[in-house]
Amino acid sequence: MTAHRGDSPWFRNFRPAPEAPVRLVCLPHAGGSASFYFQVARALSPRVEVLAVQYPGRQDRRQEPAATDLEVLAERIAEALGPWTDKPYALFGHSMGAVVGFEAARRLEAAGRGPAQLFVSGRRAPSVDRDDWQPGTDEEVVAEIRRLNGTGDALLEDEETLRMILPALRADYGAVRRYRYRPGPALGCPVTAFTGDSDPKAEIGEVRAWHTHTASAFELNVLPGGHFFLVDQQEPVLRTIEEQLERAAASVVAS
Repeated sequence: MTAHRGDSPWFRNFRPAPEAPVRLVCLPHAGGSASFYFQVARALSPRVEVLAVQYPGRQDRRQEPAATDLEVLAERIAEALGPWTDKPYALFGHSMGAVVGFEAARRLEAAGRGPAQLFVSGRRAPSVDRDDWQPGTDEEVVAEIRRLNGTGDALLEDEETLRMILPALRADYGAVRRYRYRPGPALGCPVTAFTGDSDPKAEIGEVRAWHTHTASAFELNVLPGGHFFLVDQQEPVLRTIEEQLERAAASVVAS
């Protein structure tokens, strides 16, 4: 990281690539952490510099209270991202991260430093109103994670690991459930959506509705898999992202 950006607790730059023409800012799913995107940084560097967002309440930020309001979380991320908007950049969010990315993009555009592109994954459009799952007992939370294939069974069997991740999971699920879309201007940047063809949390029609949230181009990519299709489909997802980022960076240079 360059010195003037300081040591922000919000971002992890696993593979610094200061010469890259474009950045990709990645926002994790509920219960997720920045390390989920380590492989993305390794795959895209040095062509794309990847910043992974670290939410409070997990890993090295586990002593901080987890966010309870997705709009407040998006506001804080948008503010922290300021020093990193000196070159074309895009936002990528999976599941909860898609909502946070969308809300951050709205704020960044309002401030005149919006992203070149928004990538959303495994999440219905914000304007699609449907109640999210309400966490119950610890056992029910673990069962839900197993159902979605979000965490390896070995981790879920480790009591110490469970104690560490359950508070963040509960806080995130609560924040997602409380989120309500506030109507406003469509984004000026293109939106590209990804979803798994058997994702129980994001039906294809609900994901297609993201097109109403952009005044620019929209693209929907349906891939084999469930809610965490990204794990098995990383190559085609990253290929699409890189191709679109190259075009976005070229258009900025041309203008």
